[in-house]
Amino acid sequence: MVMKPNAMNRKFTTALKPFLVELAVYGLLVTVYFFLVLHLLGNGLQNLYQHDRRYYAALSLGLIIGQGLLLEILTRLLLGWLTPRREN
Repeated sequence: MVMKPNAMNRKFTTALKPFLVELAVYGLLVTVYFFLVLHLLGNGLQNLYQHDRRYYAALSLGLIIGQGLLLEILTRLLLGWLTPRREN
């Protein structure tokens, strides 16, 4: 099946919009998360790093996993709200 240029362009633009929104949301949330963790947990994490690196590593992995889950949930909700559902 050969697609016409207009149909390909339309599919590209409809796929590009959610991607750009998700990219912007990820960028904003990661920046806010970074400064929030730096401000609220910076001294505690530095102290933990200096005294017990095993606990620091475990806590850091937990923060990374938590951040990933939170970002995934928020972007799914946002994209679900922004992207209208279509029935085929």
